[in-house]
Amino acid sequence: MSRRLRPAPDREVFLTGAASGIGRATAELVASHGSRVHLTDRNGPQLDEVAAGIRRSGGRVGLVETADIADHDAMHALATRLTAEYGAMDVVMNIAGIAAWGTVSAMPHETWRRLVEINLMGPIHVIEELVPPMIDARRGGHLVNVSSAAGIIGMPWHAGYSASKFGLRGVSEVLRFDLARDHIGVSLVCPGGVDTGLTETVEIAGVDNASPRFRKARERFRSHAVSPEQAAASIVRGLERNRYWVYTSPDIRMAHLAQRYFPPGYSAAMHVLNRAANRALPDVQRARRPEVQG
Repeated sequence: MSRRLRPAPDREVFLTGAASGIGRATAELVASHGSRVHLTDRNGPQLDEVAAGIRRSGGRVGLVETADIADHDAMHALATRLTAEYGAMDVVMNIAGIAAWGTVSAMPHETWRRLVEINLMGPIHVIEELVPPMIDARRGGHLVNVSSAAGIIGMPWHAGYSASKFGLRGVSEVLRFDLARDHIGVSLVCPGGVDTGLTETVEIAGVDNASPRFRKARERFRSHAVSPEQAAASIVRGLERNRYWVYTSPDIRMAHLAQRYFPPGYSAAMHVLNRAANRALPDVQRARRPEVQG
């Protein structure tokens, strides 16, 4: 069945991670198209600034609430208030997430757990609270889940991050078919490099973020990254065109095509990428988690 979606000025759109980066840029772009946006993020002051900026620009803002998507009780309460006041959403956009990388030897257990709780369980909490009202409203809609290039390909030191992003990809792959009979489309967004605040705060277990070697690698990454505004434009374009796979840069599209249609080339490229990463930041290989006594 085809998706049904009301015109942009009639839409109620809920976004997570709206205080910064891709979430902020997407909220501002969606609001500029006339939709009423409902915003949440863990950073309350920045979230209020975004909401105020949208209003100053003539955009419509509904609910603005600080919340941790990893807290199911908090998301249940937020969703209950949102639906009671504004009805079912037309578009739900799962954008919030964290990034942390490291080898199996270096990454602490707590980091693995946090990645899954925020990047996978967080979107699941949003889906289970806000998608059923969309189904009950019987007017269609759209669900956007922001995964990552690390939800497609085997990037170096991304095992924990990829666990969460591949998981969200799996949820999306099922829902694209499960929700078709309810005329709800699904988009899976797989950004590559995006120059957001995460480039400044990303954790790499066992690496000194202040080291000259790390700073050089980070600047090289940023030189190839798209802006949050460019990523937002790709997301909204994918939403409007009812695309399932949404890429924010052509390099990730090409890597995905190689993985699917030329596996030997993909495998060779991943080996080269891994060796290059290990040469750039060799200290990550020597780092070890502290031993737990007792």
